Amino acid sequence: MTAPTDRLTGVAELVARALAGDLGPDPADLRTSVAFTTRQGARHVSRATAYRNTVVSVRVGDAVGSCAAEPDDVDDSTVTDCAGATVADLLAHPDPVIRTAALDAYLMSAHPHETSGARPVVIGPGDSLAKSMARASAVVDLLDAVPGQRVLVVGVVNSLLHHLRERGLEYVPCDLKGGRTEWEEPIVTDAESAVGDCDVVLASGMTVGNGSFEPLLRTAVEADRPLVVFAQTASAIVPRFLGSGVTAVSAEPYPFFWLHGGPSTLHHYRAGTPRPERAR
Repeated sequence: MTAPTDRLTGVAELVARALAGDLGPDPADLRTSVAFTTRQGARHVSRATAYRNTVVSVRVGDAVGSCAAEPDDVDDSTVTDCAGATVADLLAHPDPVIRTAALDAYLMSAHPHETSGARPVVIGPGDSLAKSMARASAVVDLLDAVPGQRVLVVGVVNSLLHHLRERGLEYVPCDLKGGRTEWEEPIVTDAESAVGDCDVVLASGMTVGNGSFEPLLRTAVEADRPLVVFAQTASAIVPRFLGSGVTAVSAEPYPFFWLHGGPSTLHHYRAGTPRPERAR
């Protein structure tokens, strides 16, 4: 996707463009066929900590859009009630997680990653830790950072921190939950205040679902810091912001690497990747 002639400032603006038919078919003419919740607990072999993932997904045609959520914030019946609804209805849903998943599915249906100019990166088969480490290495490749530079990591993933350490990069781990990393480093909770002290920002697509993406994007633009996003949540949404403050994206649509032991495909975008034409 090349830089748009008019900069996007937020996801709400993207929703408005979608509803106006500027990004593909009329969302009022498309219906979701499936809506579901994925709940997972994981603790990689040799890792000291366990974690939980909860992801809401909706299907539009052959595309599955997703948005991660806090485990206790998702009502499964509310999600399954979305099956059969129009995309337009879900883009106006009161739950931002469902709105995000619906927009993600709509954009992926109109502009599949496979035809949007992204570079496919295949993560080979393996156990959960091997795949986590391989994905992290591929994501860090997008940073174009040199040893000694400092990376603000928004959405702490220990495999990412491992590869940053291995490449001689300093980092500031940031997550709304706070806590400490695998190496007992304190995790800050205010990403915006840390942007200016770092050379590059590496953020999770979960920022789209929890509402912190726009403030982070705005702060990174004002500070002239590159913003790279690794996106399971909003994998088709974040690439639309290339040229509007986002410099690169590792897009990973459902099913994610942690759901199976076979090969997984990431779709890597950089600013300047040819932008998909409007779907007809």
